[in-house]
Amino acid sequence: MTFILPAFAEAPAAPGGAAPLFHTFVMMFLIIIIFYFLLIRPQKKRQEEHHRMIEALKKGDEIITSAGIHAQIADIREDHFVLKIADNVRIKATKASISQKISGEAGGEAKSK
Repeated sequence: MTFILPAFAEAPAAPGGAAPLFHTFVMMFLIIIIFYFLLIRPQKKRQEEHHRMIEALKKGDEIITSAGIHAQIADIREDHFVLKIADNVRIKATKASISQKISGEAGGEAKSK
């Protein structure tokens, strides 16, 4: 009984040999550039904007936490905020958990819903 094995022949080498390697590096470089401009750079911008928004918050500002809690800032501490949810109801929230500040008009609309 004879076994027939498929032949795995190599493709003929391109003249110069360095061209396919150069093209591979160029393509990898282009992919890295595309990832930077489409994914990494916008994410860094959003993080910087969020950090600036957190630093600009002051006592009395109305905010929404990442959990969806609408509150007013009662006190600002070094690593967290004390939030007023209702009369005589206060909670602590980390600075990173604040998702957005409610502006004057948007705050009224958000409360009415």
